[in-house]
Amino acid sequence: MDGSNHSRVSEFLLLGLSESPEHQRVLFWMFLSMYLVTVVGNVLIILAIGSDSRLHTPMYFFLANLSFTDLFFVTNTIPKMLVNLQSQNKAISYAGCLTQLYFLVSLVALDNLILATMAYDRYVAICRPLHYTTAMSPRLCISLLTLCWALSVLYGLIHTLLMTSVTFCGSRKIHYIFCEMYVLLRLACSNTQINHAVLIATGSFIFLTPFGFMVMSYVWIVRAIFQIPSASSKYKAFSTCASHLAVVSLFYGTLCMVYLKPLDTYSMQDSVATVMYAMVTPMMNPFIYSLRNKDIHGALGRFFLGKSFRG
Repeated sequence: MDGSNHSRVSEFLLLGLSESPEHQRVLFWMFLSMYLVTVVGNVLIILAIGSDSRLHTPMYFFLANLSFTDLFFVTNTIPKMLVNLQSQNKAISYAGCLTQLYFLVSLVALDNLILATMAYDRYVAICRPLHYTTAMSPRLCISLLTLCWALSVLYGLIHTLLMTSVTFCGSRKIHYIFCEMYVLLRLACSNTQINHAVLIATGSFIFLTPFGFMVMSYVWIVRAIFQIPSASSKYKAFSTCASHLAVVSLFYGTLCMVYLKPLDTYSMQDSVATVMYAMVTPMMNPFIYSLRNKDIHGALGRFFLGKSFRG
C-alpha cells in the first residue's frame, strides 16, 4: 500500500449491462419506462392511502410505507444508471458508490422487515380477529415501523463501514448497473473474510429470521382459514393474504437468484436477476396490491374525481 494508507480508487466506472451503443439506447428507454411506471404506481398507492380515511388501517399503513421504500429504492440507483447510459462519462465517485451501497443495503433490508410486519398484521387479522383493534394499535404499528427502520439503518451502516476498510487495486470497472455488495467485494485486493462473515451473520438475522416468521405466520393463517365454515368467508380471508404472498414470493425469489450462491461464482449473468429485484419487484408491487383491491380502486377514484365518486 502507498503512503495514503490504502490503494483505494477515487472513483469507479459503472459500465452497466452492455457497452454497445445500440444496446445502451434500448436499455435506456426500457429502464426509463420501468422507472416512470414504478414511480407513478407507488406514488398513487401512497396518495390513495393518505387521502382516504377509510384506508387508515394497519394493513394500508404498512403498504404505504412499503411503497415509499420501493420509491426511494429505485431512485437511489436508476437515475444514475440512466445518466450513465446516455453519457460517455460513466464514473461514480468512491463516496458516491458507498452512498449508493448504503441505501441499497438498507432499503432491501427495510423492504424485507416491512413484509414480515405485514405478515404479522395478517396473522392477527385472521387468527385473532376479535383482538385485532387492540393488538394492532396505532402505537404498536408505529413502534414496529420504527424498529424496522432502526434495524435496516444499522444493517446498512455496518456493511458500509466495513466496506471502507476494503482496498481496491487494478481494475476499477464495475460491469454492473449500480454499486452492489458482491461486485465490490470481488474487486477487492485486500482480505474480505470479515466482510463475508458479518454478511452471513447479519444477513441470517435480517433476512432468514423474518422469512421464518412469515412462514410460521402463514402456517397458522392457513390452519385458521381451513377452520372457517363458510366458503365465501374462506375466500375473503385468503384474498386479503394473496397480494402479500405474491409480493413476498417475488421479493424472496429474485433475492435468492442473486445471493444464494458462492461469491466466486457471481458473474454478469446475475445482472438479469439483479434487475429483477432492483426494478421489477418495486414496479410490480403496486399492481399486485391494487389489481383486485376495491378499496384502493375506490380511494384512487375519490382522489381524482372527488367526493361524488362511488367505488
